[in-house]
Amino acid sequence: MATQYGQYGQYYDEYDQYDRYDEYGSQDGHRGGERRHLLPSGLREPLTARHWSELLYVLLGLPIGVVLFTFAVSMLSLGAGLLVTFLGIPVLAAGLAACRGFGALERARARGLLGLEVASPEPLRPRGNGPMAWMGAVLKSGTSWRNALYAVLQFPWAVFSFGVAVTVWSFGWSMLTYPLWFWVFPMYGGQGGLQLYGDEQHSVYLDNPFEITVTALVGLLITLATPWIVRALTTVDRLLVHGLLGPSSLGARVVELESDRGVVVDTAAADLRRIERDLHDGAQARLVALAMDLGLAKEKLREDPRAAARMVDDAHGEVKTALQELRDLARGIHPAVLTDRGLDAALSAVASRCPVPVRVEVDLVERPAPAIEGIAYFTVSELLQNISKHSGARSASVDVWRVEDRLMLQVVDDGVGGANASGGGSGLAGLAGRLDAVDGILVVDSPVGGPTRITAELPWRAEGV
Repeated sequence: MATQYGQYGQYYDEYDQYDRYDEYGSQDGHRGGERRHLLPSGLREPLTARHWSELLYVLLGLPIGVVLFTFAVSMLSLGAGLLVTFLGIPVLAAGLAACRGFGALERARARGLLGLEVASPEPLRPRGNGPMAWMGAVLKSGTSWRNALYAVLQFPWAVFSFGVAVTVWSFGWSMLTYPLWFWVFPMYGGQGGLQLYGDEQHSVYLDNPFEITVTALVGLLITLATPWIVRALTTVDRLLVHGLLGPSSLGARVVELESDRGVVVDTAAADLRRIERDLHDGAQARLVALAMDLGLAKEKLREDPRAAARMVDDAHGEVKTALQELRDLARGIHPAVLTDRGLDAALSAVASRCPVPVRVEVDLVERPAPAIEGIAYFTVSELLQNISKHSGARSASVDVWRVEDRLMLQVVDDGVGGANASGGGSGLAGLAGRLDAVDGILVVDSPVGGPTRITAELPWRAEGV
């Protein structure tokens, strides 16, 4: 696995992935014990399941395209012609709604035969109840019109791709198998073989062994090229499905922001519950005990001054402990050192409290916005807590720097490794969700045995912006 530094400071994991298919078209995903084949992959390609599924997609495209094109053109034309009356609006809305349904079927066909995963577009959001609100939402939806455009554009392309695929496939296989069936011509056709050329004076037939062999070899070349031709044709289909039947960039962004808003709300609720629990179980319980101790000391003040003095001394210790817990709680909400002196001082303070020696280096010319600064602080704080609790590390380092419009954080330790952010209940998974809510990224590189390198990205916004 290799990591690459991207344009915006993002890290991407690159994996060498190969689709391996056996002679019956089943995928072979074993790397260590890879199945050996008698034929190279190029010679096996015309027999693979992927080629046959792509060919089936092209063949089904023509009849489906005829239905989609006929329906879309008919309904749009009828609706546009009736717009002078009230009937045009419901007819047009019904046609667009049906095109949305056809779009869902086309996404399912592409997913089943091409393995193309296209997310569903944003749903309709009528502003109100009743048929008029629904028709207004359908007519205003860009998804409806893009689905209708797909129904119109897919038909001419389906005609072209169907003709090319059927012609190439049939010519390739018929020429490849010509040695098996050329005897039909002398026996039933009254000629030596397949006629290559003919006029009134002479004719050329493929009837001798050399010509038959050459014909089969040419057929083999065409047959081997057919999967790649079909794949090139389905590439256009992939672009059509992805561009016209998937969510628009604006719609996808809206869905992402709605999801991020839910994450932010859940995170804020969890933080409020944590603060309430810490107050109830910590400082509040100590203050209640302190009040009881002071009440007892007040009662014993006249009877046994020494015992009362000891109780007051104990209460004084409880006050110090409660104050320390309140300081820790306030630091957990937002530390004063972060507001006053910035990330460098705040992260150095966090590192000094970590039982593992931590080197901190912050290379920032200016301070980021307070919200970004706070998220960066709590991200490093949580990562250092994980190091102290789970890593078994002897040393760690924290580096903070800026790359263009991204704030980069990197925490490295020499512990046992094995950290994983994919687990649903892990702390790293929750941290990744928080970063994602603000368009951030968390990348974990932690092989078993260590070292662990965790890189976080946050969008950069300058202070005061």
